[in-house]
Amino acid sequence: MDYLLVAFVTAVTAWVLSYGLWRLARHYRWHPEIRPRDVHQTPTPRLGGIAVFLGMSAGVLVASQLDFFSGVFDNPRAIIAVFVAAFIVLALGVIDDIFDLDWLTKLSGQFLAAGVVAWQGVQIVSLPIGGLTLFSPTLSLMLTVLAIVVVMNAVNFIDGLDGLVVGVALISNGVFFLYAFVLSLGEQGAPFFGLATILTVLLAASLLGFLPLNWNPAKLFLGDSGALLVGLVMSVSAISITGQIDPAVVNPTQLLPAFLPVILPLAVLIVPLLDFSLAVIRRLRRGMSPFDADRAHLHHRLLDMGHTHRQAVLILYSWTAVLAIGTLMFLFVAWYWALAIIVLGLIGSTLVTLSPENRSHNDPLLIDEETQ
Repeated sequence: MDYLLVAFVTAVTAWVLSYGLWRLARHYRWHPEIRPRDVHQTPTPRLGGIAVFLGMSAGVLVASQLDFFSGVFDNPRAIIAVFVAAFIVLALGVIDDIFDLDWLTKLSGQFLAAGVVAWQGVQIVSLPIGGLTLFSPTLSLMLTVLAIVVVMNAVNFIDGLDGLVVGVALISNGVFFLYAFVLSLGEQGAPFFGLATILTVLLAASLLGFLPLNWNPAKLFLGDSGALLVGLVMSVSAISITGQIDPAVVNPTQLLPAFLPVILPLAVLIVPLLDFSLAVIRRLRRGMSPFDADRAHLHHRLLDMGHTHRQAVLILYSWTAVLAIGTLMFLFVAWYWALAIIVLGLIGSTLVTLSPENRSHNDPLLIDEETQ
């Protein structure tokens, strides 16, 4: 019930603020010009990150008053650091959406935000491989900062279709929450997973409240502020699970779950990480900066294949869900059933991806639906 209360307050706050920001932005024309790489044809405000952040803030205030979450707030250094970092990337994204900052300034701000989180103790200090601590304090901090920045940019890179980032993040955070919650039920697991569970609930609920304004045709976009915020919180949740657990303290019956933290973050983030990797390789091969924008992301390719806007979004949802949920199933069923679920899901997703219903890949890009 405590999770439901926090989620309800967060989602309602985010929805009310999203609607209010949309009305204000429409009245005062708070929207940037359409860029060459954009697909949407109507200027649309990019203020959704503000609503998501404030929704999460309302939720964390409620959670801080509940005894159920005392384990997180008795030593609030980590969660305060997350929200300070979230405010930094929010401000950075809003400024960028208005003034179009250069990539070096944006990257510097991202490193600052990631550094705030890592400096306050949310770090990759070990990996669940034989219970070994693999990194020195300095290397741990550097690796954590790099991981957070990579995930932030990966999520930002896929923010190109209405509802895409929101849906992928909802699926990913739902899986993270279930995993962290199950392990937190163990007597030894609770200290490791309290931060992860509360962050996943806050982010998922806030995005759920924002989704009605972001579903195609979108009235309000996340903008860089929202996409970077989503990437930040998702990366911190993953690090809270992956980098803090030592299999030596996990119940022997949870041997496989102890190793899932290595695999699960990659599974739930497969779409943004794959798109990010391909984009960096593609741009470097062309002699471009990795942060120079282009129009060759996975969602662009799906549209060029002939999928409609909504079909492209749902296809990317399906890839995320198959890998994330399939990986999580190793926690609940025999390994061969979990593997069968993943294989069948991948086959189905592949068939749908390769079978556009509307037109050949030589046709021009759809422009009859608003998309970011």
